Amino acid sequence: MDIALIDWSRAQFALTAMYHWVFVPLTLGLGLLMCIYSTYYYKTGDEKWKSTTRFWQKLFGVNFAVGLATGLILEFEFGTNWSNYSYFVGDIFGAPLAIEGIVAFFIEATFFAVVFFGWDKVSKKFHLASTWIAVFGATLSAWWILVANAWMQYPVGMHFNPETARNEMVDFIAIAFSPVAVNKFLHTVLSSWVLGSAFVVGLSSWYLLRKKHVDFSIRSIKIAAIVGLSAILLTVLTGHYSGQKVATYQPMKLAAMEGLYNGSNKADLVGFGILKPDKLYDDGQDPFVFKIDVPIPGFLSFMSFNDFNSFVPGVQDIIDGYTLSDGTVHPSYGEKVVQGKAAQQALRDYCQAMKANDEEAKETNMAVLDENMKYFGYGFFDSPEESIPPIALTFYTFHIMVLLGFYFIAFFALVWYLNRKGTLGKVKWLLWLGILSIPLAYVASQSGWIVAEVGRQPWSIQDVLPLSQSVSSIPVANVKTTFFIFLTLFTIFLIADIGIMKNIIRKGPKAEAENNGY
Repeated sequence: MDIALIDWSRAQFALTAMYHWVFVPLTLGLGLLMCIYSTYYYKTGDEKWKSTTRFWQKLFGVNFAVGLATGLILEFEFGTNWSNYSYFVGDIFGAPLAIEGIVAFFIEATFFAVVFFGWDKVSKKFHLASTWIAVFGATLSAWWILVANAWMQYPVGMHFNPETARNEMVDFIAIAFSPVAVNKFLHTVLSSWVLGSAFVVGLSSWYLLRKKHVDFSIRSIKIAAIVGLSAILLTVLTGHYSGQKVATYQPMKLAAMEGLYNGSNKADLVGFGILKPDKLYDDGQDPFVFKIDVPIPGFLSFMSFNDFNSFVPGVQDIIDGYTLSDGTVHPSYGEKVVQGKAAQQALRDYCQAMKANDEEAKETNMAVLDENMKYFGYGFFDSPEESIPPIALTFYTFHIMVLLGFYFIAFFALVWYLNRKGTLGKVKWLLWLGILSIPLAYVASQSGWIVAEVGRQPWSIQDVLPLSQSVSSIPVANVKTTFFIFLTLFTIFLIADIGIMKNIIRKGPKAEAENNGY
């Protein structure tokens, strides 16, 4: 397979996904806050809460619309650039995406019209219910997309049909509610609430620095700081559980996240460090120029398996193979390759037996295929290095994400405390930090997706199908051309999104609220 085609296809998908993820977390985060502000309006009847809701609702609507456009392009790319992948697992991967389109979009399309155009046209109770249901629909949409993504990381509930050379779904519940899917959904949505809260606090801080819309800003921050603090604490917790799933099902990703080449019992957790760029997995070098470990011996072992003495494998251990203290044997790269090639040969032999109508040979080869299918994808590799993800990118983005997570705990706690005391507007350095926290929230959010997706390389489906076998057989020039078309288009979308939001922000909350101190 042409390496340039693979790289350009990956680049185009990454470009689309990262642009898409600019809009989605803000939509999910503002959606929850919009619902809470609307609930306050319903309970109090205070027009200030109505004005607050409508202001944030406008920003929510802009991002939802642009996010929808980029998301549709993302789904189409599975058919254009990754047709082999779509053929191989389309029966499984397509199901949650179809449910998203049928159910989630139906909910959103039905109730968003009421949310945006139903003010003073329907009852307050119906409008409030429509707001919560519409945001629930957007969150439900995220659930099914993340189910599809989680299945790529942890393929379950399937069986390979050699007659069609496709994987087929056998257990929908196992796919929809796998532990990886549940944790990924919770972690992603909670982190989006963090970003939405940081956006509200940051924008409100900008108003406070300018001494405009003071009452509106204090009200907005009052809710956003509580939501942000609660969400970041839960994000850290779900991140821990997600890390444990990675340790269990994707040990190579965990090794990349920690820059761990040689595993050990009582493995230490790296706080931060600088990796040697020329490090090879088997050269015996220390992988770090310098590093700072968390000062708790065996903390990585504990975080991974709830046991300070547990063994955490490194890159070389995974390639060489290792045996745990309980006798569990993890095969080496070479053994996985043998199994992968055996599965592929059994598939070819099965197809020959099918043509010859040889039932006995079909049964024999089916047994071999079932026994070795777990490592089917390794049969396409030529060297151990092909099975190792980009360690530096995975390591740095993971640690940036973690450090920013702890930053946001302190940030939201301080904002909530000072706002509660009524002194937040006097602490200018914190207001400036609030503005800076908006891009920092985006850095943390994008870093999380880079860890999730880059860390599972070179796989499109963990251990089953590598990216090299997933791409479409199309001219690389076509992918290059569409890459730059999408880059231009998405940049225009982003500029338009920022321009519209800037205009909304400049105008501020509803004009008639100005007389009431906004």
